[in-house]
Amino acid sequence: MTSQGRVREWHRDDGWGVIDSAATPGGCWAHFGVVRVRGYRTLDAGQDVEFTFETADQDGYAFSATAVWPAGADPSPPEESTEPSEAYRSSLRLEFDDTQAAD
Repeated sequence: MTSQGRVREWHRDDGWGVIDSAATPGGCWAHFGVVRVRGYRTLDAGQDVEFTFETADQDGYAFSATAVWPAGADPSPPEESTEPSEAYRSSLRLEFDDTQAAD
């Protein structure tokens, strides 16, 4: 089910928050993994959002978000980059002494 709401609170360090809407009395728990924005997946307290949700017992909330996006934005998941990230690049160079030259 899709609803409109407002972010009550968002815990950036923990990656979760609560969304309030008329359709989810008591609040709807949301995890950063369901946030549909480019880059760092986060929301801000007071931000208007649209979201889909399901009935679930999640950390004391009767509802859990299955997708969240900023109000008025495209609800499609953002495309992931196919370019390699510098964060996953490393190099290692090994050099050995020439033991033959020591003889």
